[in-house]
Amino acid sequence: MSALAPPVAAGPSGYARSRRRRRPRAARSPWLHVAMIPVTLLWLSPIVFVLFVAIRSYDDIAGRGLGALPASFSTEGFATALTDGGVLQALGNSVVVTAWAVLASLTLSSVAAYALSRFAIPGRRTILLTMLAGNLLPPQILLVPVAAITEAIGIADTRTALVVVQVGFGIGFYTFVLHGFMRSLPAEVFEAARLDGAGPGGIFWRIVLPLSRPALAALAALSTTWIFNDLIWAMTVLRTESKFPITAALLNLQGGYASAWNVVAAGSLIAAVPTAIVFFMFQKQFVSGLLVGANK
Repeated sequence: MSALAPPVAAGPSGYARSRRRRRPRAARSPWLHVAMIPVTLLWLSPIVFVLFVAIRSYDDIAGRGLGALPASFSTEGFATALTDGGVLQALGNSVVVTAWAVLASLTLSSVAAYALSRFAIPGRRTILLTMLAGNLLPPQILLVPVAAITEAIGIADTRTALVVVQVGFGIGFYTFVLHGFMRSLPAEVFEAARLDGAGPGGIFWRIVLPLSRPALAALAALSTTWIFNDLIWAMTVLRTESKFPITAALLNLQGGYASAWNVVAAGSLIAAVPTAIVFFMFQKQFVSGLLVGANK
């Protein structure tokens, strides 16, 4: 008789709970997407305008005006910007500087954040706040000191100086973000690793870095955009045009081709391609990194 008795888990409460789990979610209202259509079109309109200008010829712009629709398709603006305008060389400079600066910044900041979040360092809160406070200073008041320091240590007018400056001014913010993320990691994971005989270096390499991948990806996307689009530090530490990044080259392009708007527009589009590629490559990690940081 006891074998034929119905199990307790099959009672009405269990059935109700299973029904609640299978209940479909309410459909979202489409009006939000409808309302975002004009906002999206407004946001894309400058890009579309620059694209239309870039694919027009100089004669078309001079004869019909800058705001007219393209009468024909021409790539002379892109060819002139890449060759005569020096955009291709400047693009290579920006890629090299950005890659080294992002790699060095995230490497140093991840090590610093790990040490400040997991070790009893005297005054670590003061150290962290001091690093963060350095980012609150307006860069305009530091232009002369930075230029003087690069001259004093013999790295002025080099891409190395630009990398050093970008790392120095970004590492404080990256350390602050990674410190909050690493401090929220479960302590049980570190205790289990220590019981298995892992040292601080092994824990950092095998546990902390893999778990911090979303935050590192988000910071990589942000730092790539900031460093690649920077102009103020490039104009501060560099003098030779052949070493200019893409932003400084665009400034020179605008001065040299003041009336050739198709060349200037083509150079601007070329400069925007690398950061757009990086954003779309890291889009999922970027969003998840921001959400993880917000939830923790």
